[in-house]
Formats: sequence, C-alpha cells, structure tokens
Amino acid sequence: MEIRTLSFPADSPPPLPVIVAAKLAGLALPIDTSLPPNSAPTLLFSDGHKLQGPYVLLRYIARVASLPNFYGQNAYESGQIDEWLEYAPVFLLGPAFENACKYVDDFLQSRTFLVGYCFSIADVAIWSTLAGSGQRWESLRKSTKYQNLARWFNSILAEYNDALNEVTTLYVGKRGSGKPIASKLKEQQGANNQSKSSYEIDLPEAEVGKVRLRFAPEPSGYLHIGHAKAALLNQYFAQRYQGVVIVRFDDTNPAKESNEFVENLLKDIETLGIKYVAVTYTSDYFPQMMEMAENLIRQGKAYIDDTPREQMQKERMDGIESRCRNNSVEENLKLWKEMIAGSERGLQCCLRGKLDMQDPNKSLRDPVYYRCNPIPHHRIGSKYKIYPTYDFACPFVDAIEGITHALRSSEYHDRNAQYHRIQMDMGLRKVHLYEFSRLNMVYTLLSKRKLLWFVEKGKVDGWDDARFPTVQGIIRRGLKVEALIQFILEQGASKNLNLMEWDKLWTINKKIIDPVCPRHTAVIEEGRVLITLTNGPEKPFARIIPRHKKYEGAGDKCTTFTRRIWIDKADAESISADEEITLMDWGNAIVKQIEKDHDGNITQLSGMLHLEGSVKTTKLKLTWLPETSDLVNLTLVDFDYLITKKKLEEGEDFLDALNPCTKRETAAIGDSNMRNLQRGEVLQLERKGYFRCDVPFIRPSKPIVLYAIPDGRQQTSLK
Repeated sequence: MEIRTLSFPADSPPPLPVIVAAKLAGLALPIDTSLPPNSAPTLLFSDGHKLQGPYVLLRYIARVASLPNFYGQNAYESGQIDEWLEYAPVFLLGPAFENACKYVDDFLQSRTFLVGYCFSIADVAIWSTLAGSGQRWESLRKSTKYQNLARWFNSILAEYNDALNEVTTLYVGKRGSGKPIASKLKEQQGANNQSKSSYEIDLPEAEVGKVRLRFAPEPSGYLHIGHAKAALLNQYFAQRYQGVVIVRFDDTNPAKESNEFVENLLKDIETLGIKYVAVTYTSDYFPQMMEMAENLIRQGKAYIDDTPREQMQKERMDGIESRCRNNSVEENLKLWKEMIAGSERGLQCCLRGKLDMQDPNKSLRDPVYYRCNPIPHHRIGSKYKIYPTYDFACPFVDAIEGITHALRSSEYHDRNAQYHRIQMDMGLRKVHLYEFSRLNMVYTLLSKRKLLWFVEKGKVDGWDDARFPTVQGIIRRGLKVEALIQFILEQGASKNLNLMEWDKLWTINKKIIDPVCPRHTAVIEEGRVLITLTNGPEKPFARIIPRHKKYEGAGDKCTTFTRRIWIDKADAESISADEEITLMDWGNAIVKQIEKDHDGNITQLSGMLHLEGSVKTTKLKLTWLPETSDLVNLTLVDFDYLITKKKLEEGEDFLDALNPCTKRETAAIGDSNMRNLQRGEVLQLERKGYFRCDVPFIRPSKPIVLYAIPDGRQQTSLK
C-alpha cells in the first residue's frame, strides 16, 4: 500500500512536521492542495484508504520509516513521544509561544533529544513548529534567551541540513508576525491570499502599521473570562496588523466603580500577557465631553428632558416624542446648567440626543447622553454632578483617542447604528466597529451585578473565589494562563453565538500541567486503614525518587518505607483475603488477614511483602503512606457550579437556580514532602487528581489547603 498524495487546504499552513518527517525518511509525498477550507491534512493511499490529522500522519510515517527508533525504542518512549506531539500545538498560541520556548528550553538543559537518546518524531514536531513560526523564532534563536533550545534546534539543522533547508525554503515564509505560510507553494498555485488560522478574520479597511485598538473595561468588578476574550482578541489583531492596544477604563458610573477594581483589572490584564502602550480613563475627557454636549444643544441635536424614567422608556418603545423635545435652545441651556450644578431641578433632568423617534431601531430613539449623579467619583471626587452614558462617551473617546477599530461583542449589534450616528452628529471621524460573539459558559453567571451579589452576601470568599469565572478565580482554581489563551483563540473572532463547556477548557489545562506537575500521595482521613506487613522493614528506611517519572525538572522527593502503612478506606474495602496487590513505588504484597469491627467496618489488614511478584498480574495498584509522625494534614477542597441550570433564559431569576452546595472539604493526610509546596504550585495526588496549593504548610496544626483542579471529565454535583 503506497502513499498516493498528501492533501491539505491551499489556504491553510502545510503540515510541516509531516513533510519534514517524510523527507528525512526518504518517502515521496506528492502534494495536493485541493481540500476544502478547514479540512485536516490527509494521506491518500493507493488502495483508496485514508488517514487524517497531522500527528496521525506523523506517527504513520515514523512507523514505516527505516530510521532507527523514530517512534521510540519501546512502548514507554512511544508514550513520551505522544506527550510531545500533544504539546507541540502550544507553540501556535500567540502569547503562549515564549512560555512554550521556556518550558522546552528547561527540559533540554541536560538532554540532546526530547525522548531517550535518539532523534525521533518528537524532535521533528517541535523543530518544525519552531521553524514554521518564521521570524518570531529566528529572532529568539539569535539571542541568548533560550540557549538550550537554540543549541538543540541548531544541532538538528546541522545534522539534516540539506533536507531541512529544502523543506523550509519551499514551505516556510518568514514574516514579521511569525505566522507560517506556504509561500513558494502558493506562488506555484497562483494563490493570492495568505494562510489563515480559523480565527484569522480580517478587520475592515485595516492597514498594517496603522491599526489602533482599545480594551475598555468598566472598573466595576474583576476581569472575568468573557472580558479575557475581548482583551486577547484586541491583542491578536494588534499583533496581526502590527498595531497597538490601549487600555481605557470606562469610568462613567461612580456608583459602581472603585480604585480596587482598577488595580485588579490591571493585574489581570498583565496576567493575560496583554501588551498595551497606554492606560487612559474616560474621565480624562469629561471636560471635552461636556463641551461637546453643550455644542449639540446649541445645534439643536440634543435636548434636556425631565420626563420620569419609566414614562420615558415607554415612550421610546412606542415611538412617542417627549413633550420636551421641541424646547428652545435657551431653555435647554438653562436646564443644562441646572444639571451641571446638581440642583434640585437639575436632578430631575437628563440630556437626550435628538435622533429619530420613529426609527425601527429603538436605540436611535433619542438615547440618553447625560444623567445627574451626586455620588463622588473614585478618581476625581465630587467635581462633577453629571456623568455621560456609555452610548455618548464611547463613540466620542474612541474617535478622540484615534481608535481605528472598536471591537464589541455582538450583544451591541443593534446599537452600532446609534454609535455611528452619534459620531456623525458630533462631527468626528468614523471608527470601524468589529463584532465578535460573547463568550458564554454553561452553569456560569458573567453579569458583574450578579457576581457582586455573591460577594456582598458572603456566598463566596471574594472576587478571586475559585468558584468565580473571574481570571483570578479560575487561576486560583488551578487554570494555567496558557490554557485560557488557547481556549479563547481556538474560538477565534467568530460572530456565532455559542455556549461553551468548561470541560473543554479544563481538558486543555490538563494537557499543559500533566507533563510537568509533581506527583504526591494522600490518604483520606476518614476511615483510613493500617496494613501491617509482617516481613516489612524492621526499621524505617528512605529512598529518593523522582516527583515525576517522566519529567526531571519536577525534582525529587523522599519516600519512607515502614512495616505499617496507611491506605484509603475505599481501597481497603476493595481487597479480598489472600489477594496480591501492588503498592505503588514499592512492589507487591499479599493481604492475608482482614479485621472488621462489629459494624462490618475494616479496622486493619495484615499481609506480607512479595516484592518478586509481577505488577502485571495484580488488579489493584494502591497508593499508601508510611506510619510516621512526619505526615502532614491536608484539606482537599472541591467545588461545584454556583447555579444549577446550564443556561438562564431571558427574564429568569438567577436566585431561583442557586446551587445549595458549591464547596466540599475533605480531611486527608499527605506525604512529608508536601511541606515544601508553595502557594500556587500545581501537583497531582496520585489516583486522586490534580490540585493547586492554596495555603502552604505553616505549622503541623494548620492543614495544607489544596484546591481540586477539574481535568475535563464531566463533573458530578457535590453531596
């Protein structure tokens, strides 16, 4: 069965690792670029069979190649190679690129190859991904920032110079953005468009080097996962068009805003790796906006209205003009001064734009531009008694600050016409609007008003609570920033509304933490059972073993071996008399006797070590802890969603869907090495899952607090 063609879409980056591996293996790969957009790379065989997916193809080539150990010299090394193939796409995630470089650089500190002692497709995958990133990697390779990674890259290039240069010359275009393009191939095919990832959608009338974007959160809460999407998309388009991003705080509502929120929003923006050129505030422009408002009054494009709010809303819905709409300019200016002074009369009024009360788009029916608000502002105190609405301030400041493209979620779609009409009435240049779909997560509230309710009612510990969808909350839960970035960029700038599952995000996270996080052992406190090993060591002894068997960078730990050991109650209940079990990191043992109390609860077990036994023959592989005074106390904390409905329907009260049990704490004991855990460190408790250290060891009487990290499997409700 011969390979007939390697096929991939003409507008997608070529599967460079597959092409490189085939070249090195001496396999001919006729190229076909007729696949439809977004199709997976495909190998078509002479008998009509197909294989799809870049790493499926890479593994196939490795298996049929004559190169020694190209897919590892044993099953274990093949597994290690598979882990690297899963990791390779992290390099494609924009902001995660340098984090990935650092991780591999650290890994290669004392290694020649990624797996074992031979060149393999793991090396091909990472090398090709770096080479395909173009100038982004080239600039780093020439620096001294990642010396181990550069050494490894250069040694492979030197060893296979002719073949690699031939492939990269044909398929890799060096561009400032660092995005791989099959430039030579496209020239041969006469293609004019550059390669695009799924999220590469063009901004209207964007010019390279002239794009200026803004991320404009309101400082009325912490940054949540929905805001993170907006921030990362702004950065993505700025990088793509070699433009800039500014951070602007939309601080026009003093009743909700504070310096605490400003400080934490900046902290979260830094956490996401957003690069911005300036921080501004809408309040910086209050004088100019008041001047603009007065000019609109003088031009007859705005008027003062004292209609009660509920009546005004009804009139707007029904297309009924306000009785104040045709007041004279003089009367409007007089009432405007009353509003500025915050007088009793002024507090009854608002400023409205005179647009079109009959327009089918109700956002154009004389929207409110200014309201009175006597509450002091968190930055400028009590200087002003009136504040602009978002509808008025946003188009003004966007134009004044030179923003070329304003990214807004599609919930604002009906107000786009209003945005442009207000800019036109103001006599300001037009700012392009670009919509993207709002990020909605199952079982999740993203309204800051609703999140504030949980904080104020003491239902959570604060805005950084691990049950919250805030950036600080999900990172405290154990999410890596790289996973969040990958999750959001995979969705891209699509305008399609979607309801996303948390499981997908946590699955991405697991792939990032599992290859590197250290392994430790814990036993649940309740009902824990002692096993006495009659032929166990007379005196305890210790061994130094890796904290992660596949990643040296995790360091070592000290494991103590004793005659009496602790196991979990659930494990004890699964053992039968005379059954041979495996004690992980030790060997086999045979359980001879099971003792129970009058209620049928197991109180202790006894048995004997059988270290010559084969671990392949045992059904139970159990974690255990030595009976020593060095064990540490743990509190394992698991969380559930704050609400019980996947999605709240329009008008549905979230208070009717509150989850009564969202946090569960379980007491446990852990190995003595956990005394060295640092706050924020991620670990795996073997056979129990992944955890993040929230409270490290302080003293023996105070437990180490570990937060359970979801791994992408469907959660069950806490009981």
